[in-house]
Amino acid sequence: MGRNIALQTAERLPAKPPPLPDRETLVTDFLPGIRYHASVLKLRLPQSIETDDLVSSGILGLLDAADKFDSSRGIKFKTYAEYRIRGAMLDYLREMDWFSRAARQNANRLENAYEQLEASLARPPREEEVARTLKISVAELRKQLALYSGLSVLSLDEPLDEGNGTATIVQRILSDVAKDDVLQEGLLRDLKEVLAKAIDDLPEREKQLIALYYYEELTMKEIGAIFGLGEPRICQLHAQAVLRLRGKLQSQLER
Repeated sequence: MGRNIALQTAERLPAKPPPLPDRETLVTDFLPGIRYHASVLKLRLPQSIETDDLVSSGILGLLDAADKFDSSRGIKFKTYAEYRIRGAMLDYLREMDWFSRAARQNANRLENAYEQLEASLARPPREEEVARTLKISVAELRKQLALYSGLSVLSLDEPLDEGNGTATIVQRILSDVAKDDVLQEGLLRDLKEVLAKAIDDLPEREKQLIALYYYEELTMKEIGAIFGLGEPRICQLHAQAVLRLRGKLQSQLER
């Protein structure tokens, strides 16, 4: 009888998760996924950032995940590892500080120009109007836009010391509501709604570009083939769309 009770008790206990493979096997199994995450991230970064360096940092994140994984938390190792892999890549980029202070300040200047012109014109401004406001030529504006082809609509990894800009405002708001999950969820939901509306208000070509790039995950070269434009011009249009969206988010958050 005692043996039967012991067997019944054992059946009720949760199964012990299998041990993780050795490090070499882990790297081999996860390497295709690491390369995929690095390639997707590289699409939004300058040419000076090497994909192999992102892969290396991702591998370090994987090994760190193997050391710190706690199966008792009820999380699958794959989920935890992918989170640590992406985090390690972002940490690597932060340490490099690839986007200089001067570049951030100029991006904020462009963002503000798009925001202010759209507010006064009640429509998305044309390149000529933005260039005139900034007192530069259209060619110079396009040259500057090309520098920001890797700019994201909203990145919480941007430093706070710039004093303004969309990401800074969101970071400060999030820090204010960090202890209240309900408020934080509500804020993120509102941000998504504002962003969806902002995308819908973009000029038609830029709206299509955003859909093809972020939802269909096409490359700039593939989008250029669809639009009949060169890849550099697509990069400029992408940067312009992102700056418009950042300006719209900033104006909504400052209300």
